[in-house]
Amino acid sequence: MAVSRPNFEPLPVEPLPAHVTVARVGNRRWLWGVVAIAGIAIVYWLARGTSASREAPSAAARGAARSVPVVAVAARSGDLPISLSGLGSVTAFNTVTVRSRVDGQLMKVAFQEGQLVKQGDLLAEIDPRTFQAQLAQAEGQLARDQAQLHDAQTNLARYKELLAKQFISKQQYDDQASTVGQFAGAVKADQGSIAAAKVQLDYARIAAPIGGRVGLRLVDAGNMVHAADTSGIVVITQVQPISVLFTIPEDHLPAVMKALASGTHLGVEAYDRSGRTKIADGELTTADNQIDPTTGTFRLKAVFPNDDFALFPNQFVNVRLLLDVQKGATLVPTTAIQRGPNGTFVYVVKADHTVEMRPITVGVTAGDQAAIASGLAPGDLAVVDGADKLRTGTAVEVREPTKPAAPAAGA
Repeated sequence: MAVSRPNFEPLPVEPLPAHVTVARVGNRRWLWGVVAIAGIAIVYWLARGTSASREAPSAAARGAARSVPVVAVAARSGDLPISLSGLGSVTAFNTVTVRSRVDGQLMKVAFQEGQLVKQGDLLAEIDPRTFQAQLAQAEGQLARDQAQLHDAQTNLARYKELLAKQFISKQQYDDQASTVGQFAGAVKADQGSIAAAKVQLDYARIAAPIGGRVGLRLVDAGNMVHAADTSGIVVITQVQPISVLFTIPEDHLPAVMKALASGTHLGVEAYDRSGRTKIADGELTTADNQIDPTTGTFRLKAVFPNDDFALFPNQFVNVRLLLDVQKGATLVPTTAIQRGPNGTFVYVVKADHTVEMRPITVGVTAGDQAAIASGLAPGDLAVVDGADKLRTGTAVEVREPTKPAAPAAGA
């Protein structure tokens, strides 16, 4: 590259002596050296800029050729259950506090804490001797009154014959008939006393009024118990079947009530606190008769067979109520759905390993699956991980979804 020489206009100077000529020549040489160094620097700078401009396209080309790793899942056709989620609490189907109905000393406790009992099983015994004595006394009174009644009836028969022969007055006959009536009433009273004594004696044996699981005993053998005690002896909870009370937003009330009115059996699933592990399956039985105005929810009741005793009274559960099943829907994981200024979309991997932004219409979402109403067909590869680095036309490297690690043995 040619460098133009600067055009310096000489300044008017006075003639110098001859011995100064050497210095003037040295100054000119130094000036030409500075000009040469500046020219070399300009040439180097221009050459470097040209080289950088030549290398830039190749670096951009390498960046464009680099693939972005993503995880993609093929859309599939299947059935999507439409369910409602709510928070629930397990409630014993029946709960009974077993109390004594008579006063006496608790002689025996016949159950083990936490034991499953059937209706009618013996739970405890109260000292029966007082009630046995009362029964014997009532039976003795009955025997005496029956004998007196028999004697009175015999005399009444004789009086009837004597009255017919006019050997006695009508007044004597009527008095004897009244005596018979009095003894007949006494016999009935005695029979009632015997029945009451037997009931009291039966109450000395405390049996399970319902089947279920007994709790911790509330009184020990040897203590005096009374019919007026409020604490009782033990509490029995019926756990087979068992019920779950849960709440759902009031917006879904019409759909639920319509299904109940039509006689449709709505399935209910109970999950643990995390909402991932299913505990039991049941069926919706009824809905409450009013909406809670403070929360805008209404209560529902479901019944579970609880054959494996997985549900426990007062246990907290997550509940899913199955309302309907959408047949033949196009399903993708919800993680594939992206949202932008123009609506929802997914990144679809094409045959040339590039992606395109595909607008979609999302239908029903249930759990981690979503039904796509339009914009996606079964078999299309939708990106579920790594979409934040993508644009239309980005080259991608598709990877298989990672499977969850199997739980360790004994875990």
